[in-house]
Amino acid sequence: MSDIAISVNNLSKRYRIGSREPYKALRDTLTDAMYAPFRRLRGTSQSAIHNSQCENIWALKDVSFEIKQGEVVGIIGRNGAGKTTLLKILSRITKPTEGYAKIYGRVGTLLEVGTGFHPELTGRDNIYLNGAILGMKKQEINRKFDEIVAFAEVEKFIDTPVKHFSSGMHTRLAFAVAAHLEPEILLVDEVLAVGDASFQHKCMGKMENVAHEGRTVLLVSHNMGSIKQLCRQSILLDRGKMLKMGPTQEIVSSYLERELHGAAPEHRWNNADEAPGDKSARLISIRLCSTSSEPRSEFGTDEPMYLEVRYIIFEQVKYFRIGFSLHSFDGTYLFYTSDDDMPAYAGQPRQPGEYISRCEIPINWLNVGSYYLGVSGDTFGVRTIFQGLPSISFTVVSTGGPTGRFNETRRGVLCPNLLWEIRHIEPVPGTEHDARFNSDTNIP
Repeated sequence: MSDIAISVNNLSKRYRIGSREPYKALRDTLTDAMYAPFRRLRGTSQSAIHNSQCENIWALKDVSFEIKQGEVVGIIGRNGAGKTTLLKILSRITKPTEGYAKIYGRVGTLLEVGTGFHPELTGRDNIYLNGAILGMKKQEINRKFDEIVAFAEVEKFIDTPVKHFSSGMHTRLAFAVAAHLEPEILLVDEVLAVGDASFQHKCMGKMENVAHEGRTVLLVSHNMGSIKQLCRQSILLDRGKMLKMGPTQEIVSSYLERELHGAAPEHRWNNADEAPGDKSARLISIRLCSTSSEPRSEFGTDEPMYLEVRYIIFEQVKYFRIGFSLHSFDGTYLFYTSDDDMPAYAGQPRQPGEYISRCEIPINWLNVGSYYLGVSGDTFGVRTIFQGLPSISFTVVSTGGPTGRFNETRRGVLCPNLLWEIRHIEPVPGTEHDARFNSDTNIP
């Protein structure tokens, strides 16, 4: 018996973009049908005319790979690389233009969390409705009901219509239903980014359990830490083509090398409609600079770095915070910090207006090397407003501190100049006054 779970052969998907066909009444349809034979004689048709006005875009082109049963494989690439299109084809939502895929086993999908939730139904009713949409049987939902509710942390509100749920509660419940599927093959698209930081940590734990149970998983994510933690093998896509497939560490390094070298130290959004965010808050710009306030991508170990995030609040937002995660260039997650870490700002509502949140990375703190950071905005415990933004990459070079004093290369990611104290204690060792070295003294 073959151990192949997914076999993809020359898979391609083409979309046409351009002018849309105008609305046609019955009279127009009958007229077109009447004149169709004459157009065929001239070798033209309405579809040919329309197609000539359109541009073809290949979301996927000649993608081929095989995944064995029980493997957890990551799919990475920049926005528009074709990751979601691939999963939609494998889950039979989208039909391929060329090629084919063979799937051996029951498939579960976590593509768009919350699809199918009805606002007038209670949380309890929506668990059964959404579970049925995802392919779960009633007996299976009954067996897992308490576990789903506990995972979503909505026990008190389970018999309340979901239209009264906060967006965070809605997201947690939707993920909890989807995460308790038991298929042989699971397709996951960026759902580990739902909710706040604590719930994301819980989601990661759930996905690790799924991976350890021996199921085949395809995971799409922009979080390289999640990919490295969960996946041994990964696939790199770029503009619809598969560049390579191999060990995750190698693929992640290749992706980061392509994407982050030469990345701009500043990003601006001049069009409010295109800026990351929603009706409550939107970004204006993010930049990394030194004391001169000029955007930079290279810093010495003896100079501070400042991340400045400019944004607009349109309506009062409770528990809003700006944060960023710092990563080494191999994708290792170093830390996360947010502006509500400061007691003066913790839990304070932000009134409408324009703001700048500024964070200092101190001198002599990061070791020599390359790094990148990602900015996010959320309301603690409720919802994520924006994340997955263009990364800012930078390099730290030795100009002072522990690494510069003796031209010493130290191991590790951090190289802090920590506070030490040296005390000279009398008597001096080795002298006749030093009782510890006296031959008549028994040292235990």
